[in-house]
Amino acid sequence: MDSMKLVHMANQIALNFRLQPTDDAAALTAEHLKAFWSPAMRQALVAHLASGGEGLEPLAKAAAAR
Repeated sequence: MDSMKLVHMANQIALNFRLQPTDDAAALTAEHLKAFWSPAMRQALVAHLASGGEGLEPLAKAAAAR
């Protein structure tokens, strides 16, 4: 899957949790990614983060780093 599509999706998920306290929001976003994304999708997101994380919102970056 295209990394920018994954970035868009991760940002949308993070947006849904943004009103939670920051640590909770990152944890909830990470839990969602673990529960609903395939291992390949998660690996691609982590690889994208490792290469700079272009386009990821701060909350999505924090979740991907978990």
